[in-house]
Amino acid sequence: MNRLFSRCLAWVLISLGALSPALAELAPLKTVPAVDVPRYMGTWYEIAKYPNWFQKKCASSSQATYSLQAHGQVQVLNRCKTDKGKWSEALGAAKQIGGATSPQLKVRFAPSWLSFIPLVWGDYWIIDLDPDYQWVVVSEPQREYLWILSRTPQMPAATYQALLGKLARLGFDTQRIEASKP
Repeated sequence: MNRLFSRCLAWVLISLGALSPALAELAPLKTVPAVDVPRYMGTWYEIAKYPNWFQKKCASSSQATYSLQAHGQVQVLNRCKTDKGKWSEALGAAKQIGGATSPQLKVRFAPSWLSFIPLVWGDYWIIDLDPDYQWVVVSEPQREYLWILSRTPQMPAATYQALLGKLARLGFDTQRIEASKP
């Protein structure tokens, strides 16, 4: 009986040791130091993402187009094709949180008359950005949402694999990442 107890205890300790990295508190998510917002404007194509409820109808061609508006706000047009081949669009707005080069934004797709309600605004943090603004990785502090975007509908495989490695080191579950269909 004592030997059985010792084996069970050893198994439990080994199991807990294997789980401890998963249970450890993740370091707070960091953003890139700065973003040149006018340079960020334009169309970005979705390369991969964490699946989410608000993109369930998207079958392919997911993209976001950002346009600078008056007073520093940004218009956001998200588009994708449904499984029937029709375009689905969502028009929203974004605003920077912090200074003129802040990589932290808030976005909303609710009607503008609801803008005063904090809950309609979601975090949009730029956590990795190509120096030439050819690709970007966007998430938020809890790491529940994630997008890899590119200026072109396809990204070099080596770049994509390097980003997956960085994301794993930042505590993202790379098994959840779903490649997007062009």
